[in-house]
Amino acid sequence: MTTMRAAVLREFGAPMEITEVEIEDPRGGEVLVKIAASGVCGSDLKALDGKSPVVREPPFILGHESAGVVAATGPGVTSVKAGDHVIIAMNGPCGGCRNCARGRVHLCSGRARLSAIMGLMGDGTTRLSLRGTPVRPMIGIGSFAEYAVVGQASCVKVGRHAPLDLLALTACGVVTGVGAVLNTARVEPGSSVLVVGCGGVGLNVIQGAVLAGATTIIAADVVEAKLEPARAFGATHTILAGDLAAQVGEIVRGGTDYAFDVTGNGDVLTRAFNSTQPGGTTVMVGSPPSAQTIAVSPQTLFGSRRLMGTQGGDAVPARDLPLLVDLYGRGRLNLEGLVSERVPLEDINEAVEHVRSGAVARSVIVFDADAERPPARP
Repeated sequence: MTTMRAAVLREFGAPMEITEVEIEDPRGGEVLVKIAASGVCGSDLKALDGKSPVVREPPFILGHESAGVVAATGPGVTSVKAGDHVIIAMNGPCGGCRNCARGRVHLCSGRARLSAIMGLMGDGTTRLSLRGTPVRPMIGIGSFAEYAVVGQASCVKVGRHAPLDLLALTACGVVTGVGAVLNTARVEPGSSVLVVGCGGVGLNVIQGAVLAGATTIIAADVVEAKLEPARAFGATHTILAGDLAAQVGEIVRGGTDYAFDVTGNGDVLTRAFNSTQPGGTTVMVGSPPSAQTIAVSPQTLFGSRRLMGTQGGDAVPARDLPLLVDLYGRGRLNLEGLVSERVPLEDINEAVEHVRSGAVARSVIVFDADAERPPARP
């Protein structure tokens, strides 16, 4: 057992505390990862506010959008070794449950996965403690810390050619947005797409639509400052969101083929759905509060419209994360443009407020600012 610096959530609604936390060595099938960088995500904010279904009782270490270097491995680990660069996937599929067998690994129901969701290892314990008190890592990762112990299925090995502070973003925001387009909706070339909410994930939905070959991409937000980045990421049209159906109808008669709501607001989701044409598909990317309901007229469904949800872009980590890294390497995926600021762990609470205010696309916590950084892609 050793100690590390971590940002610990001790009380909902309060700032995280930077303190020393004890971390155990990895056990069978587990990997110790030295965290290089971790993005600050909207899901972290929900946890801070006590609104996350998977962060129920502090103390917790939040953070889940991360990448790093393998520091040590436990018995039985064969997929990675010390020194490997890895992205830590949000879901480490068991490979043996019914959903994994059907290729739906994002819905894995294996024991280890269900434990990780609630911040525990497969044996029902945690490798973290604070002066003798067990500490849980968010969804089994807890990357607002210098190290994390995760199951080997969560470690996706990548090459050393790309900066880890950029690859960290692929673990959540990028794979969620791009995956919602390619995996969930399966947007077709030549189609029209509406994206409501142009924060970090929304920008990735937009560039996912570009990758899919959509020819009309409408970005909508209530903050005008977010529309310029949306254009930079590939939106062909931008609108200040109001009467979405009417606004979209002026651009695409009858509505779009696809709509993606990234706001996490039930009313906005309904308006996005009503902005699609018959046969259209709407994907709920943002997660509304559990108490919210949406009002969709049954008559609209007779037009063969579909309303779908997505979980982390319905990704298969071993397939999709290397694909995103390859797309970045070939200049087809913009990661640099997502990073608004890089800050040390000590400034994490200020970074949280920047994300909360909507002033940034992504704040990235970096743990070794002096380390040699691979050159960015030309």
